[in-house]
Amino acid sequence: MAMNEHTVRAYGEELNALTAEVARMGGQAEAQINDAIASVVRRDVALARQVIERDAKLDAMHNEIDRKAIRMIALRQPMASDLRKSLAAMKLALDLERTGDLAKNIAKRGLSLAETEPMAPLTRSIERMGRLVSQRLKQVLDAYTTGDVEQAVAVWSTDDEVDEHYNALFRELLTYMMGDARTITACTHLLFMAKNLERIGDHATNIAETIHYEMTGEELAGERPRATATPSPSEIGTPEQNG
Repeated sequence: MAMNEHTVRAYGEELNALTAEVARMGGQAEAQINDAIASVVRRDVALARQVIERDAKLDAMHNEIDRKAIRMIALRQPMASDLRKSLAAMKLALDLERTGDLAKNIAKRGLSLAETEPMAPLTRSIERMGRLVSQRLKQVLDAYTTGDVEQAVAVWSTDDEVDEHYNALFRELLTYMMGDARTITACTHLLFMAKNLERIGDHATNIAETIHYEMTGEELAGERPRATATPSPSEIGTPEQNG
């Protein structure tokens, strides 16, 4: 019996350590988003390059979480809620890794944008959208670390807020481009930044769904709230740069 209790306790500690690693990865992803946006707003080339370089750390954290979760599943053969915790860690790490890639893409665009004429009103719009997306990611990660399923559902149910910001910014950018052809290059970079932020918002919603399933064993019912769709940059014929 003592050996069994020891095994159960050791396994619980492993699960807690895995959750803590995901939370640390989430903090790194948040920092990447905030720094990417700050580099755009301040036209800070050095900070943009730091964001790009730091992306490798997120990739490494993702790989380590995957490795540990797979090892736990193989060795411990967990059941029910413990299995959901291990699988959730893997899914969250993947969403966070993708989030980091999108932050890196924003920083790359920021390097190019720094070579164009400043467009303060549009940059402020990107900053507002970035702040919203970063806040959503923070809220859903807080829900993960505290086990607050209601907070996760709250993030999921307001998915359309990011879409609305993207749609408004999309229209604003098109207006600038149609009004002055000299703004097309800068607006194109900002357009892709906005799309990247929208996709980060989608990853935050994915995380909310994963948390709900981990804690309840049930899928979130119903379709995600959606604003009226606006075409992505690629759908209007502008090629995206590879991340």
